[in-house]
Amino acid sequence: MHEACGVFGVYAPGEDISRLTYFALFALQHRGQESAGIATTDGRRIDVFARMGIVSQVFNEEALSKLGGKIAIGHNRYATHGSNNIDNVQPIIVGKEPDIVAIAYNGNITNAEPIYHELTDKGYTFKTTTGTEVAANLILSCPEKDMADRIKYAVRRLQGAYSMVIMSRDTLYAVRDPLGVRPLSLGKIGNGNNKYVIASETCALNHIGAKVLREIEPGEIVAINENGIKSYKEASEKKALCIFEYIYFSRPDSIIKNRLLYKTRQAMGAGLAEEYPVDADIVIGVPDSATAAGFGYAARSGIPVAEGLIKNRYMGRTFITPDQRIRELGVKVKFNPLQEILEGKRVVMVDDSIVRGTTTPEVIKLLRKSGAREVHMRICAPPICYPCFLGVDMANRWELIAAQKSIPEIRDFIGADSLGYLSLEGLIKAIDLPKDEFCLACFTGNYPMPVQLTMEKIALEPTCPKKHILLK
Repeated sequence: MHEACGVFGVYAPGEDISRLTYFALFALQHRGQESAGIATTDGRRIDVFARMGIVSQVFNEEALSKLGGKIAIGHNRYATHGSNNIDNVQPIIVGKEPDIVAIAYNGNITNAEPIYHELTDKGYTFKTTTGTEVAANLILSCPEKDMADRIKYAVRRLQGAYSMVIMSRDTLYAVRDPLGVRPLSLGKIGNGNNKYVIASETCALNHIGAKVLREIEPGEIVAINENGIKSYKEASEKKALCIFEYIYFSRPDSIIKNRLLYKTRQAMGAGLAEEYPVDADIVIGVPDSATAAGFGYAARSGIPVAEGLIKNRYMGRTFITPDQRIRELGVKVKFNPLQEILEGKRVVMVDDSIVRGTTTPEVIKLLRKSGAREVHMRICAPPICYPCFLGVDMANRWELIAAQKSIPEIRDFIGADSLGYLSLEGLIKAIDLPKDEFCLACFTGNYPMPVQLTMEKIALEPTCPKKHILLK
């Protein structure tokens, strides 16, 4: 399961903005590993450097030295829609002189198709196959002269989940969709009175020494320039923050709605211990996303916690195709079990979720081959029965194991001695926020907005027979 992207923006005259953006993207690498890019402006021109690969592969000192100015935006991409190729890397520059902007985007626009056709009928051309360009051209199509008014116009028309950073020659804009599906935070950097940063997660602000000020509110547009910071609000009564930001996507050292995610995940593990106790010898959390939950389960149950699996933490996306021998190793490339810890033990293994059910059986086999006597599976999320149409590359419904099998059938399929999913009520209790603030559609099927129930990831590609587009 993958989230869409990570975005970052900085307005900081006198600072090394390209280097700040590089290290912020480094902190947001977990949100996308297919491409990375930075766009900057000195007030006269907009430059962009974006390539395929992870941040450390894309940038070097020479590239960063050519990206100067007072404003920068950055992007890490995971392609939920639009193919994974060089044409679709972000940030992208859209428009014609003197009306030109750079944009980086995280999310999924559910009404991209009709807007795309509307704009092409008006003579707008598209260089990429991403919804990012649809959003940017919609902004530029507004007849208003003030850029904030043009963004307001787009926000009123766009449907879906998105967090965006937009850069003109003199202003940095941050935009969050009215439902607040994706997180976005505001921070302050340096000693000046007018130096601000925007990031998908607070961990990126911490990494560059910025002070976290607050979250960008759902439906809010923030404009930052030499005149300071100004906020505009397109209000919506409904809120729908993606619940998986708490369970999996965001780093455990990030804060959302004043909740440190590490503590929230500990509480999920404690809730699992209350709902599904079992006699066992050790508890292990599947690294890295379920490590905190494993500690929470152990603390509440009184069962000792241990590291039974070591993760190769350098297993980012690679563009080198493995040979057959490496391919057959499967999850062993990602995890290495500690036989001396596992041998003869009754093990509770805590994980964040089971989506298709392809990886979990292989991990359980690893534990059993290493001598685990019993393996009891505990999951921090309720069963995922419905796909996501708001920017998470999850699976089609027929691929979701919980949509096709009962819990006892899933237990038998994955090869566990027992299986327990945290209840929806237990999950909400662990997060300790009102239930109606979240999108829970992947558990309940109740989507916060109308969605198209079938989508093609590469629907804008010339070879794709589909006519519709719903793109990241």
